[in-house]
Amino acid sequence: MKFEPLKRAVLVALLLLTQILPPFDAKAQESTSLVKGIVHGADNESLAGVSVIIRNNKTNFTSGTQSDTAGVFTFSGVPAGGPYSFSVKMVGYEPQNLSGYTLKGGTTFSLVIDMKSSATGLGEVVVTGVFDKRKKMEASVAISTISANQVSKLAPVSAADILKNVPGVYVNSSLGEVRNTVYSRGVSVGSNDGASGYYYVSMQEDGLPVTNVTCSNYGPDYFLRADATVGRLEAVRGGTASILGANAPGGIFNYITKEGGDKTQGEVVAKYGLEGNGKNSFYRTDINVGGPLGKDWFWNAGGFYRYAEGARYPGYPMNNGGQFRGNLVKKYNTGSLKFYAKYLNDHNGWFEFTPTLSFTNPKPAPGFSGSSNVLMPSIQQNFSINQTGERAIYNNKDLIHSIDKSAGFNWEQRFGDGWSFNNAMRYSDKSTTWNTNGSVYPIALTDLAIYTRMNTVGQPGTYHFRDLKSGQDLATVATLNGRDFTVTNSTLPGGQVAPNSLFYEPLLFISNKTKEYLDQFSLTKRLDKMSFTFGGFFGSTKLDRLNGRIGFALGTVEPQPQIVAITRTNPDGTTALVTNSNGVMTVNRVGQTVNHATQNQLAFFFGHNWQITPALNLDWGVRYETARVKGYNSPSVANQDTAGGIDKNPLTLYDNANATTPVTFNFNRRINTFSYSAGLNYKINNHLSVYGRFSQGNKAPDFDLYINATTDFLVKTLDPQAQKVKQFEFGIKARTENLNLFITPFYSLLSHVPNLQTFQNVDQTNYNPSPVYNKYRTYGVEVEADYSFAKHFNIHGVLTLQRSKALEFKTWLANNPGPQDDSLVTTFSGNETDNIARSIINITPSYNLDKFFAQFTWSFMGKRQANVANAFLLPSFSQFNFSTGYDVSKKFRLSFVINNIFNTYGVMSWSRPGAFNNALDRQGFTKQMYQEAVKNNQPYSTVAIAPRAYFMTATFKF
Repeated sequence: MKFEPLKRAVLVALLLLTQILPPFDAKAQESTSLVKGIVHGADNESLAGVSVIIRNNKTNFTSGTQSDTAGVFTFSGVPAGGPYSFSVKMVGYEPQNLSGYTLKGGTTFSLVIDMKSSATGLGEVVVTGVFDKRKKMEASVAISTISANQVSKLAPVSAADILKNVPGVYVNSSLGEVRNTVYSRGVSVGSNDGASGYYYVSMQEDGLPVTNVTCSNYGPDYFLRADATVGRLEAVRGGTASILGANAPGGIFNYITKEGGDKTQGEVVAKYGLEGNGKNSFYRTDINVGGPLGKDWFWNAGGFYRYAEGARYPGYPMNNGGQFRGNLVKKYNTGSLKFYAKYLNDHNGWFEFTPTLSFTNPKPAPGFSGSSNVLMPSIQQNFSINQTGERAIYNNKDLIHSIDKSAGFNWEQRFGDGWSFNNAMRYSDKSTTWNTNGSVYPIALTDLAIYTRMNTVGQPGTYHFRDLKSGQDLATVATLNGRDFTVTNSTLPGGQVAPNSLFYEPLLFISNKTKEYLDQFSLTKRLDKMSFTFGGFFGSTKLDRLNGRIGFALGTVEPQPQIVAITRTNPDGTTALVTNSNGVMTVNRVGQTVNHATQNQLAFFFGHNWQITPALNLDWGVRYETARVKGYNSPSVANQDTAGGIDKNPLTLYDNANATTPVTFNFNRRINTFSYSAGLNYKINNHLSVYGRFSQGNKAPDFDLYINATTDFLVKTLDPQAQKVKQFEFGIKARTENLNLFITPFYSLLSHVPNLQTFQNVDQTNYNPSPVYNKYRTYGVEVEADYSFAKHFNIHGVLTLQRSKALEFKTWLANNPGPQDDSLVTTFSGNETDNIARSIINITPSYNLDKFFAQFTWSFMGKRQANVANAFLLPSFSQFNFSTGYDVSKKFRLSFVINNIFNTYGVMSWSRPGAFNNALDRQGFTKQMYQEAVKNNQPYSTVAIAPRAYFMTATFKF
C-alpha cells in the first residue's frame, strides 16, 4: 500500500510523456490518435478489469478493452475526429458514461476516471458501524449501502421501504408512509404493527438518531423522509450496532445527506403518479442544489413537496406536505465542519384493516377491493381537554401532523501524530398531532359493546340508525332492559361481511411534543498497525403527551363508510340524541391521559482495531449505557354528568359524561446496560475475505413502560429491565471481475422479553399479574449479490432464509374474574415465532445501454406464523415491479415505474374474526378457532401491500 502514490505518479508521468515525445510514425498518426486512461476507485485505488468501450456514432466506430492490474487502459489507432463517448463499467460500481470528446490526429488523449461504488461494491469505504472508515472488504460487519442513483430508479412507499433491498431486514410498509415496521434477523418481539415498529433498531440521519424517543404510535418515521438531498444509505445489521448505536442492538440504518462540490450543480425531480390501481392522484417535486461558496466553503440545500390521495383514498389526501433542509461545510487542511438544519411539515395517514375472506388465498370480501379505505369521512369536532377549560379541535383531514425543526453540526478534526476527533450534535423541536381513526372493525348492532361505549347500558328504548347525510333509515334496534338487543329492521350494507353491523370508528387524538439534544463524539489514536477509539453519546429528551379518545362514530360497512346518526325513542315517548350533528357520541367521556417524562441517556464506548497481519484484522469494542427516566402520568377518569352535560340537556346523550384527571402518579427510574462485540476479518486475497463476529447487546425499555404506569400498583412495581440480544455471524465476501457476493450465516438469541398482561377483577377494575419473561431464537443466512452476466446485463439480488422459535413462552391465563384462579401456562414454548418470514427475496435484473435503462424486480415474502399459538400460516406472496428510463439529453431524463404489476393482494397484517373485542386479541386465536373459521368461511381483517401504482418522473440536472 505504501507504494501506491509512487505507482500513480509514475503512471501519470508516463501518460504525459506520451504527449511530449515525438511520434515514431508521424505519417500514420496524422489521421489517428492514441487514447490512454487510468481508472480509480475508492481512495484513488487503481481498478483492474474495468470494461471500457469507446464509440463514435457518426462513423460507427466502436472498440472495447479492459483496464490492466494498474488500472490503465489503451486504445491505439483511433480515427481522429468526434464526437467520441466512453462507457465505463465494472460490477460493484456505478457505470460511467462520458461523451463529447474530439480527438486530434497524431496526439495522445489522456483520461482519468473515478468510479463510485454501488450497493454491493465491496471496495467501498463505509462510516457506519465501524470504529474508523473502512472498506467493506476489510470490515468484520454486515453492512449494505444503497446509492441515490439506485433509489432514483424506484418508487418506494416510504423511507423505510428502501430497506427491502438489504438482506436480513424485514420491512412492513403496508400502512403507508408512516408507522412502518423494521427489524433484522428475527429480533422483532415488541415490534408490533405500526405501534412499536422500530423497537430494536436506530434510524439515523448523518450519524445521529432521527429521534431518541420511541413509544406506542410514536417513532422515527414521522420525521424521516428520503428525498433528493439524500446521497446514500448505509445499513448495518446487528454486530457493532450494539456498540455504536444508542440502545439499538438490532441494527443502524443511516441516511447520509449530500454535500456541495467544486461546481454548482443540482437537480429537479417532478413525479406524477396514479396510486390505488390507477385511481388516485400523486404529485411530488424534489429539488437539490449545491456547490462552492467562497474558498473552502461548500453548500447544499433542497427538499420536497408532495400531495397524494393515497393507495386507498378516503376522500381526502393521505399524504400532504414536505420538508426543506440544507448544510454548509467548511473544509480545511486538518478537517471539516458541517452545519445543517431541517424543517419538516407533513400530514400522513395510514391504512386500516380491510374485511377479507380465505386464510389460504386472502381476498377482499365482497364489495371491497385492495384499494378500499375504511376510514370515516371528514369530521371536525370541538372538544375540551378533560376539565382544564382548554379547548381543541379534532380534524381527521389533518391525519398525523408532524413538524420537525432541527439544527446541528458535524465536526471532524485531525490533530496529527495519528490523533483525530469527531463530534456530531443536533437539537430538535418535534411534534406530532393525531387526528385520525384506529382499530376500525365491524361491530354487530346486537353487541353489548356498542352500548357500553355509548354509555347507555341498562337504558331501554328503540334505537334508530340513519345515514347522517341523507337521513335515510338504515336500521332499528329495540331493547326492553338495555342489555338484550333485537334488530327489528335493517337495510345496512355489508351483509356478506358482517350482517347488521357497522364499522367502529374511534376519534383518536394524541399530541406528542418532544425537545431533544443529542451528541456523539469519538477520539481516535492511530498507530502503524492498530487504532484505539474512545467515544461517548449523550441524549437529553423531554416528552409531553396527551393521549385519548374524544368520542367515536359508527360507519356503514362499505368502502368510504358513511357516518350514521343515532337517536333513541324512550319508553316515555321522548327522543334522546345519541350522536351530535357530526355523528359523534360520548364526546369527552374518556378524556386524555397526560404524560410528562424526561430522559437523560449517557453512554461511553471503547473500540480497538488491530491489523495483526496484512491479511488478518481484529476489532472489538464495549459500551456502557445508563438512562434515567422520570416524570408523571395523570390518567383521565370518566364521570357521568347528571346535570345534562355542557348544554344542560339530559336528552343530548353525546355530552352527558366528562373526564377528569384527579390523580397523578410519579415515577423515577434508572437502568444500566453493558454491551460488547468482537470480530475477525481475514483477507485471503484482493478477491476474497471472510469474517466472524460475536455480539451481546441490550435493549432498554422504551417510554411505553413508563407512560403506561397509570395506577398505584403499576408505579410501585415499575421495574425496567433490559432485553438481551446475542448474535453470532460469519461472513464470506467475494469480488471478481463480474461478481460481488456477500454471504452471512447468523444466529440471534433474544431473551428477557417481558409479557405484561392486564385482567379484570369482579368489580370491573383492572389488575396486572406478575410479569413473565420469554426467550426467542432465530438462525438463518443472508445473501447479497451483484452479477454482470452479459454485456449491458446485470442482476442484483438479496436473499434471507431463516427459522425462528419461541424457546420459552410463558403467559398467564385468566379464568374467572380476579387473580385467585389465574394459571401460568407454557403451552406455546417450542412454537415458531410469529411474523418471522421463513424467506425474503428481492431480485432485480437490469439492462443498461448508454442513455437507456430498464429493470424488473421480483420481491417474495415467505410464509409467516400468524401468532405464537401457530394457529395458521400467513401465505407467501410475490410482488413484481418494473422501471425504465431514457436520457433525452445530458441534463434531462424521463423514467417510468409500475409497482405491483399484477396487483397482488399480499397480506402483511391481520386481525382475527369475530366480535369487535375478539378482533383485538390476535394471540388468543387458537388452531381450533381457525378450523371453525375456515369451516364457516368467516370474514376476518387484513392489511395488504399497496395495490398497483404508476409513476412518471422527469429529472432535470443543471
